[in-house]
Amino acid sequence: MSARTDVVVTGLGATTPLGGDTASTWAAMLAGASGITAIEEEWAAGLPVRIAGRLAVEPTELLDRVQARRLDRCEQVALVAAREAWADAGRPQVDPERLAVVIGTGTGGALTMLGQDDVLEASGVRRVSPHTVPMLMANGPAAWVSIDLGARGGAHTPVSACASGAEAIALGLDLIRLGRADVVVAGGAEACICPLTLAGFAQAQAHSTRNDAPGLASRPFDTGRDGFVIGEGAAVVVLERADFAAARTARPYATLAGAAVTSDAHHITAAHPEGQVRAMRRALAAADLPPLAVDVVHAHATSTPKGDLAEAQSITEAIGVHPAVTATKSMTGHLFGAAGALGAIAAVLSVRDGIVPAVRNLDDLDPEVKLDVVTGGPRTGAVGAALANAFGFGGHNATLVFTPA
Repeated sequence: MSARTDVVVTGLGATTPLGGDTASTWAAMLAGASGITAIEEEWAAGLPVRIAGRLAVEPTELLDRVQARRLDRCEQVALVAAREAWADAGRPQVDPERLAVVIGTGTGGALTMLGQDDVLEASGVRRVSPHTVPMLMANGPAAWVSIDLGARGGAHTPVSACASGAEAIALGLDLIRLGRADVVVAGGAEACICPLTLAGFAQAQAHSTRNDAPGLASRPFDTGRDGFVIGEGAAVVVLERADFAAARTARPYATLAGAAVTSDAHHITAAHPEGQVRAMRRALAAADLPPLAVDVVHAHATSTPKGDLAEAQSITEAIGVHPAVTATKSMTGHLFGAAGALGAIAAVLSVRDGIVPAVRNLDDLDPEVKLDVVTGGPRTGAVGAALANAFGFGGHNATLVFTPA
């Protein structure tokens, strides 16, 4: 099969701190809303971090009660988002052997692991749930989605920290272009807001400590940024071979024109701009587009002092300073394994709607950032190509390029 097989996005699904579906999340992004709130529960009282981007709609409200009890929260959100995306795509009639699933995650069922370890310590082995292992395994979200949809063409799980969701979509593109699938359900899921993660990121000085002002805490590219804010949720897209979608008269949102995945081989937590530059350049080469064709960049931009600046420099080197740049983590917080997939959805909708969300809380642009960052309100205008970045601890870099269908 040709390496240039056209692949289109026909379905979108999301559950995030801004909304329980794609439409409400996108509307909230355009409105500049914040999904970051204070953690009021007693378990957070002694922590240095007491804010997070928690889900706007509980997944248990959308799932069968018995099924929900047997799923980790990460699996729950993956299933919710995948079902929305599948319905949005019109539930394609496809040979199950030609339908694949790729759902990435950073921590998988960590909440189950921690919770069941507490049960073991407090009450003994006989009180540990027999569903523990299927709930904690990282491939659980992909496995459950594949079972739910009857997908027999493979169920894959990239675990690439905060690049996982974007890498999943890149793998979905490869599966179709390699002729191994006609339709791929791809994205990311994460749900790990708990004392251990909050304490760990606080100790690493990576998390914002603006506990008194949750909505102001995530501020990408701003001089006052002091770290990211942990979030939870899932984002999933349906990818199809373009001629397959056309044959069933589907209406694509956009074309996934190219993707690239690179690694820094540099440091376990510190990014190396050269790896990010390679990812963007390779993605554009795969899309057969020059840098000047890029109108919009949905930046990874987590709101860390070093990370935002490294990405800004990478964008400048790989693409230039002409594109409009946005950073939606200012509103959602950082969804880790789901972040890249949610950024991809925002990029797709920017292409479809010709609108780019503004960065929230950007009051004083870092003078070292030379980019055209969108502030004050959404920016409108035709978008010929939108690029979405996702980077993660371990030196993982993933870039996706979307163009009009």
